[in-house]
Amino acid sequence: MNSITNNTQGNYSLDKILVIIPVRNEEITIANVINSLQSFGLKKIRVVDNGSCDRSSQIAQDAGAEVLCEPIPGYGQACWRGLQNIPDEIDWILFCDGDGSDDLSQMPEFLEKLADYDLIIGDRTATASGRNVMTSAQHFGNKLASFLIWLGWGYTYHDLGPLRLIRRSALDVIQMEDRGFGWTVEMQVKAVEKSLNIIEIPVNYYPRQGGKSKISGTISGSFQAGTIILTTLGKLYFRSIINQRNFINLLSAFLLLLGTLLIVPYGDFREVVAVPRFWQGITVMGLGFILSWQISSISALWFWLVTITTRLLLIPMYPGDDIWRYLWEGYLQTQGMSPYDFPPNAVELISYRTPWWDLINHPDVSAIYPPIAQLGFWGMASISVSVLMFKLSFIGADLLICWLLSRRFGYIKTLIYAWNPLIIYSFAGGGHYDSWFIVFLVISWLIFELDKIKIRPAFKFLLSSFCVGISIAIKWISLPLLSFLVWQAFIVFNMGWSILILLTGLFPLLVSTLPFCSSQSCPLIPLGSTFVSHGRSAEFFPHLLAFFWEGSRQFNWIYAIPLSLIIILLLWNIQTFQTFIANYFFFLLIISPIIHAWYFTWIVPFTVGTKNWGIRFVSLSGFIYFALQYRKALGDETWMLRELERLLLWLPFILGYCWTNWLKGQLKLKLK
Repeated sequence: MNSITNNTQGNYSLDKILVIIPVRNEEITIANVINSLQSFGLKKIRVVDNGSCDRSSQIAQDAGAEVLCEPIPGYGQACWRGLQNIPDEIDWILFCDGDGSDDLSQMPEFLEKLADYDLIIGDRTATASGRNVMTSAQHFGNKLASFLIWLGWGYTYHDLGPLRLIRRSALDVIQMEDRGFGWTVEMQVKAVEKSLNIIEIPVNYYPRQGGKSKISGTISGSFQAGTIILTTLGKLYFRSIINQRNFINLLSAFLLLLGTLLIVPYGDFREVVAVPRFWQGITVMGLGFILSWQISSISALWFWLVTITTRLLLIPMYPGDDIWRYLWEGYLQTQGMSPYDFPPNAVELISYRTPWWDLINHPDVSAIYPPIAQLGFWGMASISVSVLMFKLSFIGADLLICWLLSRRFGYIKTLIYAWNPLIIYSFAGGGHYDSWFIVFLVISWLIFELDKIKIRPAFKFLLSSFCVGISIAIKWISLPLLSFLVWQAFIVFNMGWSILILLTGLFPLLVSTLPFCSSQSCPLIPLGSTFVSHGRSAEFFPHLLAFFWEGSRQFNWIYAIPLSLIIILLLWNIQTFQTFIANYFFFLLIISPIIHAWYFTWIVPFTVGTKNWGIRFVSLSGFIYFALQYRKALGDETWMLRELERLLLWLPFILGYCWTNWLKGQLKLKLK
């Protein structure tokens, strides 16, 4: 046992630490516990006798401890008594058991953490001795309580161990109320609620050296303790829900759910009344979304309850007309036909027409979706050629994105995606398949940039490029993102690795084209269609260019030139994959001649954590796009946004995005 000869640990005086030991009939062990603490320089030891009928009090006093008596039984009652009339110089409180089960030789590890943490807890489950000694009831109770705390407050604990060191000012803040066995769990929950700095340290744990356990030693005691813990957690969670600081959480969630219910009946935009009613519901959702920007804490349960419920409520909503293309192209494949060979209105396909065939958009254009997307459509159609089946797959990918982002950034920052009206409508309500390609981009980015993934850098490049490759084969616009990984591989490794990364990224696309291509032809993109060559509706930069060059309206391909130059500049100036993806999508959206509201969902996941104002604004202004649907329902077939509508759609996005990046640049300059 290491001994501390003076009464300091580093620059910290141990005289500022008060040890509180609740005891009840521990005369065999209490002296050894006190002596162990004293050997580390901890002299201020307060033993609270909680109704002993042996010599525990006298032995503790003889060993040099201050002894208090608390006749009312209860672990929390004894701890609370020990906290009364604490000397002014005390800054820290150490709680431990008096039965000799705590490994006090690890006290130096606790004391080393004093400067950085407010609550230091011994984690018995992190050591073999601790796991072996703890009873099955203790293991079960720990796991259940830890899971419920994570579910209710979003923080992961591993143990409710008795050995813990807490700052006195922290105790003053959390205001302990429990007087029974819920003391430890209340302390840990309130520490999370008050945003204290918390750490768990692996500690050894020994069998009781004397006395009889009041809790884990009997079935009835374990059941009673479990009931108390669950009751305590229930009370704390109910209180957190009705607490004034959670009013914003409740109101935000209420408005999101109410808005979702309001838009459900109005998904069929062919009806004149649909879009105005749809906008009303979106306005309510938007208010809830705006309020979510002010949320300072949220539980996992509340986060997922709202995230999942808003999406499930929109499943019955009439979808956007893209979904009929997905169903058609998936259905054709189940019939042994390639969707790339003929447009839906081809005479060769007349015998395959379904009751919903006339709902397919652009019936004179063959399939434009990449091959893995087509295989996905085939997979869904093989199960069920239904809107429900397809929507569930899009929602599944969307929820996986929520989970990945929450694991990376936490629940608060992920709200900008998970509770985003544009995201919720686009995938769950409108039934757009874009969540499929986004999820693989998110996986690729997380693999590439997260240090917690303990694999060799070369394999990170390979895995990341492979995921980008899958994304490319789902949505063509992911292709330029592969250039970042290729360029970084050239910088980090060499030209050979750069080529390997390129081939790995193209591999999913090349393999997935095999079922659709032959030696004579590979018609993956109908380049001759109006939709591809010069279709326009809500574009920004191409619309501005047309004021100076009217002929530009007939050529969509020309915008690949400025986009290519921008990609080169981004490669030269950006080192992080997340920033590259976000900026690529920003410029792509501005430059692209073909724009739909759900295209703005592409950029949202890659700005989580940045508090980007442009993303927040466009998540609301993007719904101006549906003015096109409204005018079409009125009989106006021009399908072009008017000037004011275009400005209201784009300016919040562009100005907010640039403003956020400018502020970030200013902050970096100040830090330098």
